[in-house]
Amino acid sequence: MRQLFFVFLVIVFIPINSCDDGDVIDFELDFEDAFEACGDSDLVFYKTKEDPSESLSIKLTNVTLDDILEVDSDGLFESTYTISSSNPLNYRIYNNATLPSDLFCSAIPNSEISVKQDYESTSGSATVTTVLTEDDNDGISASLEDRNGNGNLEDDDTDGDGLPDYIDADDDGDNILTKNENPDPNGDGDLIDAQDTDGDGTPDYLDTDDDGDGIDTRDEENDTQDQNPANDITVSEVGPDYLNKEVANLGAPSAAAYRTHTITQTYTVTLLVYDFDLQVISFDVLDFGELEDSSLSATRTVTPDFP
Repeated sequence: MRQLFFVFLVIVFIPINSCDDGDVIDFELDFEDAFEACGDSDLVFYKTKEDPSESLSIKLTNVTLDDILEVDSDGLFESTYTISSSNPLNYRIYNNATLPSDLFCSAIPNSEISVKQDYESTSGSATVTTVLTEDDNDGISASLEDRNGNGNLEDDDTDGDGLPDYIDADDDGDNILTKNENPDPNGDGDLIDAQDTDGDGTPDYLDTDDDGDGIDTRDEENDTQDQNPANDITVSEVGPDYLNKEVANLGAPSAAAYRTHTITQTYTVTLLVYDFDLQVISFDVLDFGELEDSSLSATRTVTPDFP
């Protein structure tokens, strides 16, 4: 659990109490870092806790989850929203010992919810930042796919198929997935021991002719073209023809297509709230945390154009 720290408008830290019909309310604001979201046309970010039962939420009117996942060409989205009566920030304390799952965004409010105290801010601002990270899941970290070492992953495209290596599941374009060419046999993150079948100094995952027989790996298919040379085996004791130098498949037709690539997408959504006033206390900044939602993970498929 991460304690939320705030910059107070007083110099020393003191417990903040408020009286409600003689009751003393202690403000702990000790929430988990992660928050959740709900709402179809109005997005609500919220986090809850128990013992005591509390919630912290912010409503963004006429904003949807799809809106904040609409990243630009650099994989970024950032927007600042004004906290107002339409976009309120609420800190609530409940009489309930446990909180129901439908605390927010229910068409019909849960009648069992009993709010003991509701502090609302209608001033300040909230900045939502979304970062999209894509990965080819080829067993090689993105940092190691910066072939020219210039810090730019977008200009490293070994096979020239239009997909940078860090999102290219088949870096050399030979229709054998990089992860199946043993780029890191012992899994230590050091590619110095990458498999090099023909011993030519170029590891298989970057070698267009893995066995060095003069026939490109992707062309070592039989008459059935399925963009998968791994299932074309002439000598079962040796294995696939593309790793058998004694079998060159000279009569087989050349490859005519790349295989389809699957790219995973992970969206990281964070929220910072500035200069808000909850009536009993004001803050300069609040790190609301990071959104947890199943829709933040997705995949896309790409079949590169064949030269």
